[in-house]
Amino acid sequence: MTQFDFLAIGGGSGGIAAAVRAASYGARAAVIECGPLGGTCVNVGCVPKKVMWYAAAIAHGLEDATDYGFTVHREGFDWAALKASRDAYVARLNEIYRRRLETSGIELVRGQARFVGERTVEVDGQRYGAEHVVVAVGGAPTVPALPGAELGIDSDGFFALDHQPRRVAVVGAGYIAVELAGMFRALGSEVTMLVRRQSLLHGFDAMLGETLTEEMRGAGVDIRFGTAPTALERDTDGAIRVRAQGDPPATTFDTVLWATGRHPRTADLGLAAAGVATAPDGSIPTDPFQATSAPGVYAIGDVTGHDLLTPVAIAAGRRLADRLFAGMTDRRLEYDNIPTVVFSHPPVGTVGMTEDVARERHGDAVKVYRAKFTPMYHAFTRHRSQTAMKLVCVGPEERVVGCHVIGLGADEMLQGFAVAVKMGARKRDLDDTVAIHPTSAEELVTMR
Repeated sequence: MTQFDFLAIGGGSGGIAAAVRAASYGARAAVIECGPLGGTCVNVGCVPKKVMWYAAAIAHGLEDATDYGFTVHREGFDWAALKASRDAYVARLNEIYRRRLETSGIELVRGQARFVGERTVEVDGQRYGAEHVVVAVGGAPTVPALPGAELGIDSDGFFALDHQPRRVAVVGAGYIAVELAGMFRALGSEVTMLVRRQSLLHGFDAMLGETLTEEMRGAGVDIRFGTAPTALERDTDGAIRVRAQGDPPATTFDTVLWATGRHPRTADLGLAAAGVATAPDGSIPTDPFQATSAPGVYAIGDVTGHDLLTPVAIAAGRRLADRLFAGMTDRRLEYDNIPTVVFSHPPVGTVGMTEDVARERHGDAVKVYRAKFTPMYHAFTRHRSQTAMKLVCVGPEERVVGCHVIGLGADEMLQGFAVAVKMGARKRDLDDTVAIHPTSAEELVTMR
């Protein structure tokens, strides 16, 4: 059996970050991965998604160009050409990750790992053990158990599409659903969203979902709330017919995309053999230091079932290595006030408590500041996309506990305000900051 100091099961962002940090402290480390290096983020998540988002943003820019004096004719979009360029870019990133492991002195083991004992796994008949093992295998899209569900695709399938479908149904209302629906629509597809609930972005501040609904409908997305698919069928002409509660029976599409959640990739890991407990949904519970129920075994990233964000996995992995190999005994990730962005059209940026959560916890001590306006860019175009902002403050000092933005540039402006919220900024601190004019961000420091 080959023995290491640190073993990362999963070659995604979290596992690689943890192993590289551990190796930097002199630990003998290895990474086990059965798929492309980089995990979900690099291959079928953040990176290729952002490429498609940029393409969609360019499409919007072409529509607005006439209002800025340009004579521009949009004469088609080559989905296959973009896919080829995007896939080549992802392949380069895969190689960069491989070289990073190599230069860090980290052994890369290819194959599916399965625990066969305490801190011991087997890969293709070979056994590997370590003093410290971190499970960082991430998650996968969930497809509902409905008749004909296999006729649809999931978010992984979105990136495998070699042509642009004309008519698309997106089933779901979360961040993946609104992101992919917005991209499809901006690039020219007819898009229908089938939403079981009565709102988009459940769990985010209500203002964000309400504003996004207005914007997406204004862009031509058909959003059908209270509509739950019951079956998919293939018509004689090759189209996919969606049977749904609360929906007209004759609804057909070229592509149906399931965006109905994700689940941890733990089913094939043999966690019981290592004494690692799992929750009913397959996720791995941990303590604040990422430790599982088994001594010497840790879990980071999407496999823990919460805060499913690449930077969270990276931060947790690096802090784990700091604690294990650099003597930083109290080093851990604090999961409060984690900022995130939804790459919808327009984008969403959010950090901290929603208004509803703040009122549940603090009652009448909550004060909310709001702004809604047409950003300068769109004040000059026929497409009058709106920006909406909200600051959630608590107590006599008006500590800012939530900052929520939707609109052009929200994705870039949120990072700095997230630092302020993390540091405990008060509304007065924002008021005392000189505004940068003319920007949308200045509204966050001039709210009354």
